[in-house]
Amino acid sequence: MHRPSPTLPALFMGLALAMTAAARAEEVGKVGVDWIGNDILIEALPDPGVQGVTCHLAYFDRSTIDRLVQGNWFEDPSNSSIACRQTGPVTLGDIDRSPEGEEIFSQRQSLLLKSLSVTRIYDAKNDTLIYIAHAREVTEGSAKMSISTVPLWNAKAAE
Repeated sequence: MHRPSPTLPALFMGLALAMTAAARAEEVGKVGVDWIGNDILIEALPDPGVQGVTCHLAYFDRSTIDRLVQGNWFEDPSNSSIACRQTGPVTLGDIDRSPEGEEIFSQRQSLLLKSLSVTRIYDAKNDTLIYIAHAREVTEGSAKMSISTVPLWNAKAAE
């Protein structure tokens, strides 16, 4: 028995579902920015290694019409913004304390080569968590980034 092969739109739909399934953030807002359906999405991202800290990440989501007009189906812009705050009692888990920090969130912005990432860095001298939202690209780096800090007053941050 011959089974029909999946159509190209069905493959793209499957890829889109797979890419969104990996996200740990929850969409909490959506702002329409033009008449063709482009939006700014706002997601809440609880830090998985630091109880009591939540980041809000905003990024651009291209519409189907924009993808048709621009001709680039597989990529969203690298622009993003982040704000992180204490949203409860702060308790540090077993977090990476190196100067390189640790990636706590990643979401694809293109089919293969680009993702939007959030990296956490612990500044021990100033007892502060630093969060950087940035594009991670395989072929070219990007200077587009946004930064937010959370002071750890009275938090359990012992080494």
